[in-house]
Amino acid sequence: MIERSREEERTGFQEGGAYGETYDLQTDFVMVYGINESMPERIRQWKERGYRVHLMTGVSWGGYQDYLNGQFDGRDHWDEAQTYRSGERIIHGTSEDIPYMVPTIAYSDFLLARIRPAVDAGVDAIHLEEPEFWVEGGYSEAFKREWRNYYGEPWVPPHESEDAQYRASKLKAYLYTRCLDRLCSALKAYAMVRYNRPLRFYVPTHSLINYTQWRIVSPESKLLDLPSIDGYIAQIWTGTSRTANVYEGRRAERTFETAFLEYGIMQELVRGTSRRMWFLHDPIEDDPKRTWADYRDNYFKTLTASLLHPGVSHYEVAPWPRRIFEGKYPREDGSGKEGIPADYATVLLTIMHTLGNMDQPDVEWFGNSAPVGLLYADSAMYQRLRPGADTSGFMMKYDGTNAVELTDEYALELLHFSPFYGLALPLVKHGLPVRPLQLDNVRRFPGYLDDYRVLILSYEFMKPEHPDLHPAIAQWVRDGGALVYVGDDSDPYHRVREWWNTGKRVWRSPREHLFACLGLDPQGPEGIARAGRGLVQFVRAHPARFAESAASARKLRDAVREAMEALGDPQVRWTPDNAFMIRRGPYVIASVMEESAHDRPLRIGGTYVDLFEPDLPVVRDVAVAPGRQALLYDLEYRAADGRIIAASSRIERIDEDDRSLAFTAKGPLGVRAAARIRCPHRPSHVVLDAGEGGEALPFDWDEATKTVLIRYDNRPAGVRIAIYI
Repeated sequence: MIERSREEERTGFQEGGAYGETYDLQTDFVMVYGINESMPERIRQWKERGYRVHLMTGVSWGGYQDYLNGQFDGRDHWDEAQTYRSGERIIHGTSEDIPYMVPTIAYSDFLLARIRPAVDAGVDAIHLEEPEFWVEGGYSEAFKREWRNYYGEPWVPPHESEDAQYRASKLKAYLYTRCLDRLCSALKAYAMVRYNRPLRFYVPTHSLINYTQWRIVSPESKLLDLPSIDGYIAQIWTGTSRTANVYEGRRAERTFETAFLEYGIMQELVRGTSRRMWFLHDPIEDDPKRTWADYRDNYFKTLTASLLHPGVSHYEVAPWPRRIFEGKYPREDGSGKEGIPADYATVLLTIMHTLGNMDQPDVEWFGNSAPVGLLYADSAMYQRLRPGADTSGFMMKYDGTNAVELTDEYALELLHFSPFYGLALPLVKHGLPVRPLQLDNVRRFPGYLDDYRVLILSYEFMKPEHPDLHPAIAQWVRDGGALVYVGDDSDPYHRVREWWNTGKRVWRSPREHLFACLGLDPQGPEGIARAGRGLVQFVRAHPARFAESAASARKLRDAVREAMEALGDPQVRWTPDNAFMIRRGPYVIASVMEESAHDRPLRIGGTYVDLFEPDLPVVRDVAVAPGRQALLYDLEYRAADGRIIAASSRIERIDEDDRSLAFTAKGPLGVRAAARIRCPHRPSHVVLDAGEGGEALPFDWDEATKTVLIRYDNRPAGVRIAIYI
């Protein structure tokens, strides 16, 4: 570890309360949450503690009663609340006066006025969180007015047909795109005119995978078309990734695999651009009913999944640290609640400060490295309701914390989102690192597909919004790519009014247009067909089928493997395995899956420091069992980054010479910290609060690795530690 400037903003967290010593995580920046009267004071408090300060606020909901009740502009705005078919308002949480909003022009103007004081208070950036419009909404008077303005025709109830639902969802995505563009552009102009100061805007948003599964519409990749947006936070955590899905006919939580796919699609919002992405982790989650052991196990899964995507090296290390370090959750034996275990607190801080060092130039992927992409589009969010099916009850607004008690076959299938997972999980589970790719980026960025030799595509759960996607995909195939297309044209959403069935040449499905662009017979048989130097593997089946059984999952794997082998390229290979492993500089990250090609542990030779353990032990020849993960520091790595290997504190003011090493360690009050440090010889003594009449600090010496372990109690103001050789 080396001393880093907070200006890099590699790590941060969000907090809605005032500064508190017990949750002063010592990251680079803090996002002060909410725009109430206490906001300027909270900004001041965190700034005084050395943080870069951002503002975060909800863009689709918040404590906006003065707007709803008419105090803002003299007009009541309750008709802008998102509304169910029944006329009931869609509420955020349990407070009846905080609805999800239809983002009208008036609502955007209100948010402009409310956020402007944060600009005046000098924040460095603003985060407009979670632009969300629920699939079951679209019945408010405000939405009906927006429909008339956008489509130039009378509003149609979204539940009446696939076409009405698809068009309603497209409008929902447009409305939040318009809202964000208006807010970011206007406030950037205000900051420059008033203060001659650039202002950055970010959008914290769930992944496209999660929003589709939870049946929420959001702009997602459309934000790439807004120059006023500087980046995103990928809001992925246990609460999203543990949402159950179906693999080989069994419904279960698959937190690691789901998180791997979620982080994968989110990195596509910045790949090839200058925009920034922070990956979010949460050491607990929104559901307060679970135990610390459950939280820890699933946190390790999501954390590891994120680190397997080396294109991102900025992190939101926790939302709401106060609920982590001051909250209480059920004991394992059911005898009440308990606060965070001391060892888990130490581990969390070690990981959080390790994350600031993940921008490593030396990246190596072990095992299967064949570049395989699974194309995925925003339009998947547009067809998450089937007219005539009953999605009442919790399915109206499923957010991952609802108990699943539905017996209706369609409703369960809808929640599982098997058309997507049926394509992804059979491959991921057998060690193929499938990367979800943003379909619409094919037309945004020339060469977007150049790193891939195999693509998987289906239009049975999403649609191409633009016809020029297909010539680009066809050229990629002719240049030597293998496209595995899975679909039977049975999706009723093929009949929505769209470009493939409204022009002079009518196609029954967008697949037929794609095949025509490839020079293939749209009515041709299954199997491999050549196109230029590449090929198309056509699997005439609905993708949800491949989630139904072990035999169906094997059939999909066989089809993909056959396409890979038909390319005749020895670099495009796939050996079934149960693990993913990557090196990022001195860090080795691994995850071993259950329900996989085999159940053998992953064995990692060498000498390491285990960063998942509170005492940072030296370990050798590590074995990672199925269902487990590893985050290791390689003590044999040739390009060591400073003498401090790992610490559960922010490290500042490093001074060293041949005889000593001194540094300041900062962290939340009362949390036990650990640090492992390289020394050329066994220390003669270690001093805590050196230079201030300090005291001797016990240490553990490892002669074989020439490292010393020290333990101490964190303080936000810092403790000065000196090691004398």
